[in-house]
Amino acid sequence: MPGSRIAALGHHQPARVLTNDDLATMVDTNDEWIRRRTGIATRRIAAPDESVTDLAAAAAAKAVAGAGLEPADIGLVTVATCSAIDRCPSIAAQVAARLGIPAAVAFDLNNGCAGFCTALAVADHSLRAGAARHALVIGAEKMSDVTDWTDRSTCVLLGDGAGAAVLSASEQAGIGPVTWGSDPTRGDAVRLVDEWRPRFAQEGQAVFRWATGELPAVVRQACEAAGLAPADLAGIVTHQANLRIIEAIARQLDLPEQVVVAQDVVESGNTSAASVPLALSKLVDRGDLPSGAPVLLFAFGGGLSWAGQVVTAP
Repeated sequence: MPGSRIAALGHHQPARVLTNDDLATMVDTNDEWIRRRTGIATRRIAAPDESVTDLAAAAAAKAVAGAGLEPADIGLVTVATCSAIDRCPSIAAQVAARLGIPAAVAFDLNNGCAGFCTALAVADHSLRAGAARHALVIGAEKMSDVTDWTDRSTCVLLGDGAGAAVLSASEQAGIGPVTWGSDPTRGDAVRLVDEWRPRFAQEGQAVFRWATGELPAVVRQACEAAGLAPADLAGIVTHQANLRIIEAIARQLDLPEQVVVAQDVVESGNTSAASVPLALSKLVDRGDLPSGAPVLLFAFGGGLSWAGQVVTAP
């Protein structure tokens, strides 16, 4: 087929809400400090017995139902995650089993916070090549499992959740060319410290300077690859790492007021590979993005890696 499109979206978040005031009882911080530096007010935290697979499967089931497909229609399942403890079988294989998907290729993809946009491109390429007609792409993270709850510089940032998209082969391409890459010379700026039970760590100021200084040009490249200018977009959904980064990128793109800029980080925190599909699904659910409208997805994180593309809202 000439292309693929997003047929439906779904998202899921744990029930527990962790507020800034809650965090102030755990580490030396306060609501004003967190909001001023990150823009985050709350985040969702999974229960001890709630796994990455649980989060992923819940979001995926909503997306498959929304697409009006049967499980047997899905030919590819991929889960973008960096926080899953399970290595084999993959989270994707576990989700396929939960949903009754009988014979799909299933694999996990770890590109840190850029994982979902990377997985979306891989699935799009697979559908274009005829390897499947429908694909299930999920971003799912239980970042609370890899959080150092004694480190106030990072524990205030992270949350848990999942977002999913069903892609279908299409005569009209609804997913634009991907712009992706990495800067391995800065690979330690965002990382999971390599231990048996890893923990999240980052060089916050270095990431902020890199993201606000270099990424706007890369975002423009993703728009150009789709034949659009940033002003032509209906919305922009970047990785929900920090509201200050999101606002800085939006300012440098000189977006008109009507362009919707996702700010799910305020209520969900940084959910790594889940943040883009989670924010996108919410915007579509609320009707903030009209069907058929061009939306830029762009994510960045560990590696330092980035990936982004313009998609058509379902």
